[in-house]
Amino acid sequence: MGLLPVANDQIATIVTALEMRERPRPRPLPLSPFRLVHWPAPDSDKYRALFRRVGTPWLWFSRLVMEEAALRRILDDSAVMVHAVVDRAGVEVGMLELDYRSTGTCELSFVGLVPEITGKGHGNWLMGHALALAWRKDVTRVWVHTCTLDHPAALGFYRRHGFLPYQRTIETFADPRSAGILPAEAAPHIPCLVPVAR
Repeated sequence: MGLLPVANDQIATIVTALEMRERPRPRPLPLSPFRLVHWPAPDSDKYRALFRRVGTPWLWFSRLVMEEAALRRILDDSAVMVHAVVDRAGVEVGMLELDYRSTGTCELSFVGLVPEITGKGHGNWLMGHALALAWRKDVTRVWVHTCTLDHPAALGFYRRHGFLPYQRTIETFADPRSAGILPAEAAPHIPCLVPVAR
C-alpha cells in the first residue's frame, strides 16, 4: 500500500458514484413538516445562500466560485430543476437539484439539508421526493455521487435507497477555507493545514 502525498493547501477526497438503472417500486412518502418548492431559474444570490447554508459543513464550494455566466447557464437551463426544502415558517432548510441535461439520465446534483435538521430522518422524505421527480418517462438511469467529505452516513443512505456504487475516483482541490471562500470553522472534522484568510 502506498500513501499519496497531498499538499498542505489541498484537500483530497474519495468520490463514489452510484446509479440506479430501474425505477424503484412506489412507496408512501414519510410524513414531514417540510415541503418541496420548485425554484425555476432562481436568483443567483438566493441560490448561493442556500447552497452555502446546506453545504458549508461538507466543504461544498463549487457553485460559490463559479463565474456568474456559468452559473446562469445552469440555473436558467430548463433541463435543470432546483427545489428548496421549506419549513412551516417558509424558511429554506434544504435543497434538491436534478439535472436532466444528458439524454435518458437524471443526476441528483445536490441533495442536502441544513445541519440543524440532518440525521433526524428527514432525508428519507427528501429522497422519496427526489426519486419520484427523477424518474420521468424518458429516464433510464438516475445517478448521484458522494465523497468522504460528506456526512459519514451519506454513502449508506444512498445504498439503502437503491443506488449501487459503480466507480471510485480521487479528487483534490484547493482548500476553500484557505482562500476565504468558506469560513475557517467550516468542516472542523477536516483539518485545515494552512493559514486561513480572514
